Amino acid sequence: MTTVPSPGEPAPAALPDHAPLVVRTVRLPPATAAALLTLLPALPPTQLSSWVRRGEGVVGWGRAAEFASSGPERFADAERWWRATASAAVVRNEVGGSGTGPVAFGSFSYAADSPAGAVLVVPEVVVGLRGNTAWLTTVARGAGLPGTVSVQPTEAPTAPRDVAFADGSRSAAEWEVVVAEAVERINGGSLDKVVLARDLEADAAEPIDARWLLQRLGERYDNTWVFAVDGLVGATPELLVRLERGLVTSRVLAGTIRRTGDDDHDLALAGSLARSSKDLEEHEYAVRSVAEALRPHCSSMNVPESPFVLHLTNVMHLATDVAGVLSDDTTSLGLAASLHPSAAVCGTPTAVADALITELEGMDRGRYAGPVGWLDASGDGEWGIALRCAAYDTGDSRRLRLFAGCGIVAGSDPEAEVAESDAKLVPMRDALSAS
Repeated sequence: MTTVPSPGEPAPAALPDHAPLVVRTVRLPPATAAALLTLLPALPPTQLSSWVRRGEGVVGWGRAAEFASSGPERFADAERWWRATASAAVVRNEVGGSGTGPVAFGSFSYAADSPAGAVLVVPEVVVGLRGNTAWLTTVARGAGLPGTVSVQPTEAPTAPRDVAFADGSRSAAEWEVVVAEAVERINGGSLDKVVLARDLEADAAEPIDARWLLQRLGERYDNTWVFAVDGLVGATPELLVRLERGLVTSRVLAGTIRRTGDDDHDLALAGSLARSSKDLEEHEYAVRSVAEALRPHCSSMNVPESPFVLHLTNVMHLATDVAGVLSDDTTSLGLAASLHPSAAVCGTPTAVADALITELEGMDRGRYAGPVGWLDASGDGEWGIALRCAAYDTGDSRRLRLFAGCGIVAGSDPEAEVAESDAKLVPMRDALSAS
């Protein structure tokens, strides 16, 4: 059990939503925070938010405040709400640094016209760990700082039972035809690249505990950011943008090959990926789109000339880390908005690729391929692209919708793209298994 001493003020009475947030951040022993972040089953099972990589990050539970929006202004609306909410908050921060004080977790739809829209969630309790610094933040509304908070182990989550998978909006064969049509459009000169996604339905006999999924993803894919925000759960390898004390960084992934499990063979495959003209072309489009979006906000930038190969549990990606120095007052959320949609999830040129996605894909992506992450009161934060993820069915926690996408360029082979999408569905499919 972790107990934070009460500052002595009486617990505030229930107040309307317009009352300011009252926030307190205190230090935790690093071992305590590490246990909570690593052993997610110890956390409450409902209203769980998460952003964790290799045992570090932030997790939260409960809802002290939330904001929802939709349409083309969903990013601007959310940023205005957060600036107003954070500036009005009464804060006692005994730790300092990114991720301390008031924090909002967020998730945004890929498309402006998606009913999935956007959501920001301010948890009632946040636990964070970065290096040797660990903290606990409590949030309430109204006068008086939050009182004692206890974190006690809850019943461990059980594996999903009797999970059945079914085709989503299109079968694999139908999606292969869609990819072939996209390649034809590209070869005809309409565009250079388009990213096409497919979905898969999962139905279980009983409600699926998000803690089980998060724990499995964290164990098996420790090189990814494992996230949960308002019913969207996943493990993304792609950091859209991080802002910390004026330093802007972004990890771009485009170009993928499936691992075999044989180290020597995988090493040879990594070499072929690094030399693949098709994959290098796809990657170049993605890097260029990120650099062009960040440049107006940065006084200087570093864009490596060549990518490296990022090794994940099931696949390998071409990767490039772009960095810059912030030159304006844009928040991490504002930077994420300027980057969305990047060529990694849309294509090039953006408007043409986006229109082709609407025409060919045959589904609403929801919050798949949209920004997901967190920001604090200073504007610092981390935002990934919601990949390798699943969305809970509204009103039925026994059902999930899984997503995967592939970048299509002139040299793409439709059958190979289906195989690549299957590989990208593996993390969530494995997380849903009992073994």
